[in-house]
Amino acid sequence: MKIGILGTGHIGKTLIVRLSQAGHEVKVANSRGPETIDAELLSFGARAVTTEDALVDVDAVILSIPLNRISGIASLVARLPEETVVIDTSNYYPFRDKKIDAIEQGQAESLWVAEQLGRPIAKAWNAIGSASLAKKAKPAGASDRIAIPVAADRDHDRKVAMSLVNDTGLDAFDAGSLANSWRQQPGAPVYCTDLSYAEIGAALDAAERHRLPKRRDLGVAVMQERLGDGTTNPDEEWGVRLVRAINM
Repeated sequence: MKIGILGTGHIGKTLIVRLSQAGHEVKVANSRGPETIDAELLSFGARAVTTEDALVDVDAVILSIPLNRISGIASLVARLPEETVVIDTSNYYPFRDKKIDAIEQGQAESLWVAEQLGRPIAKAWNAIGSASLAKKAKPAGASDRIAIPVAADRDHDRKVAMSLVNDTGLDAFDAGSLANSWRQQPGAPVYCTDLSYAEIGAALDAAERHRLPKRRDLGVAVMQERLGDGTTNPDEEWGVRLVRAINM
């Protein structure tokens, strides 16, 4: 599959490597230009290109950029053919993204993104920590393989996103429509808790929408106090223990 990936941050860099290793034809871009992309990320065949080139002649596009930058690429995404699958990995954090009224009032983050882009999307890889994604991949069928939710409104988007999730060493769980994707947002029981496929359905069902913002912000406060800033991500064990404790 031909894939364009925008973003080389915590999540994006692992997706570049994993999907290239899986045999996909990957083009990658960031906001600073192709010459700034680490050569190590290209060691399995991915190509560094401009943002514009990353969105040309591809079957799927993965947006691994902060939510506050989504609207800035809307005009480029608008040029994509209707059948191109757009997968968003972002999450809303007010301390970073500034307050977005629609989301604060309860709009699902995925629906806000789809609205900014003016097209359907799929939501995937937003509910796993970057360290777990980088270090805990397992082959299909492994008993301890982590599962993550995938939400979409179009069957084709869902099918492609779930297939690519599996290619990154995770089990893909069909989490339903974008309207229900609030169940995989920060603060939800499924968010960054490294659950198995057998556990994930119950976690999605247990989500309580009104409690998500407080739990999200509590997790951020603890991480900032422990790690010293709002950009360093926790390791794959400490972070999971924290969010599981918050959701008990």
